[in-house]
Amino acid sequence: MDSFMDNLKAVLEKIDSVVWGPVMLVLLVGTGVFLTFKLKFVPWRRLPRALREIVSPESRKTDHDAGQISPFSALMTTLAGTIGTGNIVGVATAMVAGGPGALVWMWIAAAFGISTKYAECALAIKYRSVNEKGEPVGGPMYTIKNTFKNKKLAAVLAGAYAVFTVFASFGIGNLSQANSISSSINKAFSIPAPITGVILMILTAVIIFGGIESISKVSSVIVPFMAVLYITAALTVVCVNYKNVPAGLGTIFSMAFGGKAIAGGLAGTLTASVMYSIRYGVSRGVFSNEAGLGSAAITASSVSTDSHIKQGFINMCGTFIDTIIVCTVTGLAIASSGVLGSVDGKGEYLSGSDLTIAAFQSVFGKFGGILVAIGILLFAFSTILGWEYQGEKSLEYLFKKPFYSYVYRVIFSVFVFVGSTVALDIAWSFSDIANGLMAIPNLISLIALSGVIAKDTEQYLKKAKSLK
Repeated sequence: MDSFMDNLKAVLEKIDSVVWGPVMLVLLVGTGVFLTFKLKFVPWRRLPRALREIVSPESRKTDHDAGQISPFSALMTTLAGTIGTGNIVGVATAMVAGGPGALVWMWIAAAFGISTKYAECALAIKYRSVNEKGEPVGGPMYTIKNTFKNKKLAAVLAGAYAVFTVFASFGIGNLSQANSISSSINKAFSIPAPITGVILMILTAVIIFGGIESISKVSSVIVPFMAVLYITAALTVVCVNYKNVPAGLGTIFSMAFGGKAIAGGLAGTLTASVMYSIRYGVSRGVFSNEAGLGSAAITASSVSTDSHIKQGFINMCGTFIDTIIVCTVTGLAIASSGVLGSVDGKGEYLSGSDLTIAAFQSVFGKFGGILVAIGILLFAFSTILGWEYQGEKSLEYLFKKPFYSYVYRVIFSVFVFVGSTVALDIAWSFSDIANGLMAIPNLISLIALSGVIAKDTEQYLKKAKSLK
């Protein structure tokens, strides 16, 4: 039995490496590049205004008939699903495996991902439907179903997307996040995993059984709080180590396009070093903000708004906040603290959460480990909540009946406990594959409907200009 499981794990890991390989990364970033030019760089040009609209009183209103949550809550709930352990663990892993230059490629992927996130969220709101309970439902599966003329192809692509999302919600959005929480809490506070698991399971159940309104309310509190707390702590590390910032930035930029990596054990030619920076930077960036996967579009479809274009601009800010801000402060804290390239007692390079903890401990001492643990707790728990809604709505699309949503909530809550107490590597690999495969139907729909979103964007801007 053990040999069978080992073989299965090896097979899944190979499939995972192919799914998240160079071809997928090129497709994800390439679609972002295509949409950026198709939209005439409007998402980039509207970003400053969209960021201001997030904090405006208007963004907190739900005075439109179609929709359950405010524009601000919709963004916070989508951020809840994307801001997770990847912002702490993923950045550190990328900077070790791909060298510090990987951070630049995370920025580049995110820059084009802003256009992708804008398009997928705007289209999801435009083509959303209403379920039996009168609630708005949407996402790539509904976008595909309601727009593709070839109904057989639409059924296959939409159904596949929904299935992949359900599987991914249990792994990427549940088991792995719960395991990260229990592990970090155990290291920082010596609390046994089963106790953490029970508490997490109960909290999750209480919140998700309240539906999207409950999830959005909690997310609207947790996300801003955790972002401010973590960013403040990381910037403190950077400020204390300010003398190292110029050298750290120099290394980051030089390693993105040339030079030899100072960490990660990279060897060989210059080309190999640059390729590793690109590979790990892009993959971790996409994994962090999920632009192109369409997951954020599912949550965005619940928004109360009078314009799918306007909300698309607001939701695209999620990619900027997630990667350009949160991932950047993690990377700068690591680069300025001088811990990159450090080794542990076994002589292995510090990576993942251990590297981030080392960076924070350079300023805060032992308390730095507690800060990172709190960050992982809040980031990962919010991801659990965000992904639950995405998986639930995907299951509802497949079975049409809201009843199955309640069954899903019970099972999902139990899996939080399982993930807290058991490291299921096979489940992680399987769900990671499903997570990557979500992109294929979504990218097809984005390219097919690129003309529609470009036309709608142009009309919106003309109308906005005339109103002035």
